[in-house]
Amino acid sequence: MLNGFSRHSEVAVTSEVDGFDEWPTGRLLSTAARLVEQSWSELLESHGVTHAGLIALHTIRNAALSQRNMARASRVTDQTMSRTVEKLARSGMVERKSDPSDDRRVLVSITKSGRAMLSTVIASEREDSALHSVSDPDALRDQLLQLVRDLSGPRTPATESDGAGPE
Repeated sequence: MLNGFSRHSEVAVTSEVDGFDEWPTGRLLSTAARLVEQSWSELLESHGVTHAGLIALHTIRNAALSQRNMARASRVTDQTMSRTVEKLARSGMVERKSDPSDDRRVLVSITKSGRAMLSTVIASEREDSALHSVSDPDALRDQLLQLVRDLSGPRTPATESDGAGPE
């Protein structure tokens, strides 16, 4: 990696960057998100986990859950979570056991190796060079949290009365 980005992604973007200071905010945000995601994926791959796997591990870091509850917490389908849990189980990062209160249900829990990997990745994220150019990472995180919260809620179309409609 070079400055948090693979050489491939850096080459692909360098030719597009000319005049980036004139790009609309949406394009800048989309490009930054894509580049950070590429860097993040490389970091996760080096630890033997995917982004989906990391999300799954994060949902069970404090308590075992059923795959259905993991899927809901992760905002993915049951089928997606099933595949993710299967991969994590094969790699020894999670284990599945019958729910003592309902033998028909299976609970997924994080193993010691899964917990160690999760801790390592979280620590590595703080050191990842992809965000070293950000002067205040905590402020950026707060702004991203607010953006996600705002965009995750119910959306209403803009109307002429609020000044955002067509002229």
